[in-house]
Amino acid sequence: MNLAVIAAGAWGTALAIAFSARHRVTLWTREEDVTQSMLAERENKHFFPGHRFPDALRIGTDFTASVADADLLILATPLIGFRDTLRHLAETRQVKPLIWVCKGMEAGSAKLPHQVVEEELGREVLCGALTGPSFAEEVARGLPTAITLASRNAEFARRTALELHSSRLRIYANDDLSGAEVGGAVKNVMAIATGICDGLGLGHNARAALMTRGLAEIARLGVALGGQPNTFMGLAGMGDLLLTCTGDLSRNRQVGLALAAGRKLPQILADLGHVAEGVSTAREVLRLAGQIGIDMPITQAVDAILHHDVPAAEAVEQLLSRDPRPEIE
Repeated sequence: MNLAVIAAGAWGTALAIAFSARHRVTLWTREEDVTQSMLAERENKHFFPGHRFPDALRIGTDFTASVADADLLILATPLIGFRDTLRHLAETRQVKPLIWVCKGMEAGSAKLPHQVVEEELGREVLCGALTGPSFAEEVARGLPTAITLASRNAEFARRTALELHSSRLRIYANDDLSGAEVGGAVKNVMAIATGICDGLGLGHNARAALMTRGLAEIARLGVALGGQPNTFMGLAGMGDLLLTCTGDLSRNRQVGLALAAGRKLPQILADLGHVAEGVSTAREVLRLAGQIGIDMPITQAVDAILHHDVPAAEAVEQLLSRDPRPEIE
């Protein structure tokens, strides 16, 4: 299969490396200096240093040509650039089956990625989300990983997952696109919360409680948006939550740890050097939850810390002061 990976951040580069073992892959990015560096060095020293490219991996220098040659597009742009990339794709008049790897809700609209795709490309395009517990570093190194390919078109999900599946990058098909996307979006908010919890030294008991109650929040919102309950017990729900909340490679967890240490958000993000989707997603999730009447106290606390200058310790104290409720409701 001919694959075009659009955007050469860490995750796009890792997937291009991983899929090159079995497919003809072109990696394209809009940054001309990054393109020239990758051509010369056979490595993405700007965004993913330390991982040499396989000989078979091609570097695209022209967007239209890279798209034209592809059987499947893999959009690896951050959510902030997702809509613009789709519009650029539409302008080529060569819309192909596509999957995306960004996780979150669009700032200002609270739309999930598939809703953005529908607005820009229509409902008929074959598409889906590649999501689940995965760090780019480990995928590039060939360490065992299991993720989900979710699409409203069950046959597209099944066929594409089978094409991309390998012994080291195991891909499972799922037809619950909304549920998978909610899981991928809100777990980033919970990872910030867990980083704050660990940074404040609240202990393993508190972390376990936070993650469990966080999963309940994710599922409440996901089901309200049309997701299937079982999805949140799988790779796109519990699996992704466990990895992002506990793995030190998690950008969102790093944001939480830094907030607990009293650092200011602008400096945290500048030092991070990469996008932490949970920062903007927290605001959108809370706004959407309010519109549809879903209680999300952990998300509310994270939003207060991120966007309303509430000290981390104070927000945690407010969360702990809530009246007890039935666990399952």
